[in-house]
Amino acid sequence: MTVPASGAGEETAGAATRVVTLCREAGLTLATAESLTAGLLAGTVADVPGASNVLRGGLVVYATDLKHSLAGVDDALLDRQGPVDPTVAGQLARGAAQRCGADIGVGVTGVAGPDSQDGHPVGEVWLGVWCRDLDGGEPRVTALDDGWRARVDAGSGVRDAIRRHTVHRALDQVCAVIPDLAADPL
Repeated sequence: MTVPASGAGEETAGAATRVVTLCREAGLTLATAESLTAGLLAGTVADVPGASNVLRGGLVVYATDLKHSLAGVDDALLDRQGPVDPTVAGQLARGAAQRCGADIGVGVTGVAGPDSQDGHPVGEVWLGVWCRDLDGGEPRVTALDDGWRARVDAGSGVRDAIRRHTVHRALDQVCAVIPDLAADPL
């Protein structure tokens, strides 16, 4: 079975356009720290005309040691939990925003396949979104839904589908927090 790239194409481009529009209207900036998507999220945002008013930058932290040295993820956490962990996603998000001077940071980490990683199944993905002055400085972390993981097998195209679905879900998460951040008195 091949899993279609949920959120690919026009749907993801639309989500990226919404992020850029909402951020621009609210005067907010965005940064990313990406592991399994390796820059695909920042690139998708950058494809939107006007993204330069919103996108501050992105960190590609594919290697575990770079999660610490570039994004500031706690080294002890990485040693204890490994890179596929909800707290790591949250720290990636915070690190992206802080290192790039952005209002919103997005962190993504997980397993795109084709093989499991350190006991984590293909399709396990954690998304973190951190916003300045919101939630007491704690990142909001979510996982790709269990329904997504249940559909994943080792068929062709799964790796690409997971990465694209991750980008789409991350954009949706950013859209969900912008109204809260924009309404927060700064």
